[in-house]
Amino acid sequence: MNELEKNVSGLNMAIIRGSLSSPPRRRSLPSGSEMVSYEITATDSDGNRRSVPVVWIDPSRPPGLESGDEVVAVGCVRRRFFRAGGSTQSRTEVEASLVVRAGSPRAVKAVQVCIDRASELNRP
Repeated sequence: MNELEKNVSGLNMAIIRGSLSSPPRRRSLPSGSEMVSYEITATDSDGNRRSVPVVWIDPSRPPGLESGDEVVAVGCVRRRFFRAGGSTQSRTEVEASLVVRAGSPRAVKAVQVCIDRASELNRP
């Protein structure tokens, strides 16, 4: 089972398609892990735009993306706690298993994995 399949093994699945509203930001965490942060702006069927914070921790091969690029992110929703300014803070975000350019074969495959998994969970 690959990383994507592990992270969509339950009911907590997120698929976001939209454009990057800012360039990706890389940062090293105190644990030694690397985190890439994305702000993805998605437009719903009524034309409302929503910004979604997405993080990818220890990405295997993050794509070279820039502000304005259309992307698909697949992962799960989580609330992350961290220390900042002497207090504990939290942030709700999508923890991505994959962030790729929209329309790429990898994006199509990732979405299909999620659909297949949701179908399996929906069977009696």
